[in-house]
Amino acid sequence: MSERWICCQIGAREHYAIPRSLHQAGLLDSLYTDLWWPPHGRPAGLNRRLAGRYEASLSTAHVEARNWSSLTYQAYTAMRRRSGWSRIIGYNEQFQDWVLQRWRSRRLRPAEPVVFAYSYAARELLHFARELGWRTVLGQIDPGPEEERIVASLRAREDWGTGHWEPAPLTYWESWQKECALADTVMVNSEFARQALVVEGVPSAKLQVVPLVLAPPLGAAEFARHYPASFFPGRPLRVLFLGQAGLRKGIHLVMRAADLLKGEPVEIHVVGPVQVERTEAMIKHPVLRWHGAVPRSAVAAQYQSADVFLFPTFSDGFGLTQLEAQAWKLPVLASRYCGDVVREGQNGLFIDPLTAENTAALLQRLLREPALLPSLAAGSRLLPHQTIDGLADRLTAAVRAGMNREC
Repeated sequence: MSERWICCQIGAREHYAIPRSLHQAGLLDSLYTDLWWPPHGRPAGLNRRLAGRYEASLSTAHVEARNWSSLTYQAYTAMRRRSGWSRIIGYNEQFQDWVLQRWRSRRLRPAEPVVFAYSYAARELLHFARELGWRTVLGQIDPGPEEERIVASLRAREDWGTGHWEPAPLTYWESWQKECALADTVMVNSEFARQALVVEGVPSAKLQVVPLVLAPPLGAAEFARHYPASFFPGRPLRVLFLGQAGLRKGIHLVMRAADLLKGEPVEIHVVGPVQVERTEAMIKHPVLRWHGAVPRSAVAAQYQSADVFLFPTFSDGFGLTQLEAQAWKLPVLASRYCGDVVREGQNGLFIDPLTAENTAALLQRLLREPALLPSLAAGSRLLPHQTIDGLADRLTAAVRAGMNREC
């Protein structure tokens, strides 16, 4: 099977891991994306905004992007104060229209093509591909409607103000259902996500679990982690929570756990955009340290300075930050509602059941048993199947599994 892959993605999802791996294996026909700008070619004033929208290892690949159209759309919708679902859906639809125009102009006819597109911006692309007899793969980025129900439930029972939130319109999920129907293979990143899609009626035989991978960050392999013999006010246990600080990610559990840890030598560093309302007491809490969003270039320093990574998510398609933490030899405390990364007692511990009390209890255990941390850190590393090497083989195997299902 000498398939050639056409990849379509909005954003730098997973640091372009899928097109990178396919290009490395000689299987990438082309990548279509919304923004792609080499550092030396970025317009003045947009350098920081476009940071990460380029990958040097794809410099020899066929990459097309609708740069100015994407920026124009974003500026127009901001000026018209369009936000929320109308803006997201409009952006996804315009991207697909543009990709189809490019395919038609190229008269694209690669041998044995496979079209890969991410969920919610794939319907028209997969429909076009199916009409031509191409293989179609949908990259499912999250657990779908089940995740929305989880968030709605959290909002209904939690008293933390979370600002404006609205469920996706019915048309959004109807379009997604069509994407699933048009896909020969629906690729999910975890067993948790697979089960969520089965609940929605996606045929189990169509689902393939391909976990996320990570290219090791520069300097991570040589990084040496050191722990004190005990923790005290002058050297507290440093806990890192990194990501969107909202209910889905469990920030409310973190804040409640912080209350239970008052008086203990522990700091919980919250890095990322805050999506809940905080009282003055929470802002000035002796255990919590609020950093807000930080540039990608500053993230490595956060992993390096931490003692343990906290990932109390209620729903994640995978949770790439778990792999990032492992790359920096950082033990992980995580829920079970995400990708399969934690190996209990080897590289981290499960927060099970997922409560503020259990979160606090695990951190108190680390305070009482500080020797556990270097042991967990020794087992926290990227495993061969968690790196980008070999991902292309797993992708093609997922497509072959779908073909065998139809035979």
